[in-house]
Amino acid sequence: MLRLDRIVTRGGDTGETSLADGSRLPKNHPRIQVLGALDETNTAIGALRVTCADRPEIDALLARIQNDLFDLGADLATPGTARRGPALTEEYLAKLDEAAGNLNETIEPLRSFVLPGGTEAAARAHLARTIARRAERDLVALAADEPISPIHVRYLNRLSDVMFILARHLNDNGRADVLWMPGGG
Repeated sequence: MLRLDRIVTRGGDTGETSLADGSRLPKNHPRIQVLGALDETNTAIGALRVTCADRPEIDALLARIQNDLFDLGADLATPGTARRGPALTEEYLAKLDEAAGNLNETIEPLRSFVLPGGTEAAARAHLARTIARRAERDLVALAADEPISPIHVRYLNRLSDVMFILARHLNDNGRADVLWMPGGG
């Protein structure tokens, strides 16, 4: 288990931060941007979990996703070296695909584009979806300059899909979705 004795290290006071291998990067480096967006995604999912505490199957899905995001972050925080612990695999993608399929079976077919909103839980799922999309864009930008596992991009793409489907599920299986009305309705 990881043990952190000190949180305030002052190591980042000069605008740099350390990676797991001890190397340092400026805080605006594309790799650090991705790690920050993953942290924001994870935090948004944590806020969503608060509203889903009475739904054990959804809470369990979200808890697994939060741990997956830490695994993804650990992969990215250890560039060019093998890290200890699990790296993202096809199994992670299969679990997201299964969750998407299970949730999708219960929701109404789309009749229009969906605006973020509806229930509080659905709105939080939409927020997590958009942050996951930003993390995906940041990761694609990093992948243009550095070798990145294609599973990482695929995972974030699937995650945002799952968050969209979950938002619809949390909106009374799509019946309480807020639909786009061209021209403002």
